[in-house]
Amino acid sequence: MWFLWLMSWIAIAVQFAFASLGVAAGLYYLAELVEEYASVACKTIRILILSVLVVYLGLLIFEDMPWTMTLCGIMAQIAHLCVLKTFPYFVFSSPSIIISMIFVIVNHYFAFSHFGSHYYPFSEIMAYFTLCLWLVPFSFFVSLTANDYVLPTQSEHRPLLGDENDVVTNYFSKKGKKFGLLSLFKATKEMILPQRTKKSF
Repeated sequence: MWFLWLMSWIAIAVQFAFASLGVAAGLYYLAELVEEYASVACKTIRILILSVLVVYLGLLIFEDMPWTMTLCGIMAQIAHLCVLKTFPYFVFSSPSIIISMIFVIVNHYFAFSHFGSHYYPFSEIMAYFTLCLWLVPFSFFVSLTANDYVLPTQSEHRPLLGDENDVVTNYFSKKGKKFGLLSLFKATKEMILPQRTKKSF
């Protein structure tokens, strides 16, 4: 009896490892797609935001959800649309990003307090959290690396370093170590699976 119980725990650990690898591979692939197709990613995130707004309107019409929770969710999606105006540039001190982060925290508070005091099936709770609370912030999180690979232009929102107007020189002079999701995955891949250099004869 104990041997089968031990096997079940080992199987859970193996399944968790496979699920983690699958999620990491999916995130890496999504980050690569966002890096290659930044304009398509912007349109996709806009469609996601509008879809979540439609979901909130459906909750207002068809379900008995608190008005504060649904209106706060609608205002959060409007804040996400304001963040999307500067895509793929993310300035974390900008008011739109700060307001959207505050709305994410406030929405989670309202959701936990509502679902903690009223009974709903677990699938409905997960549907609300996945579609209304996590989908758009997760898409912004995946697209953080898009700013690292955008070609420099004169219309950058941040002023270029130095007094000269040479865009390419300033771009390469301020290129340093990248801190994004894709660079994290690439560094992890290099640590776990170092690539061998091919000998050329």
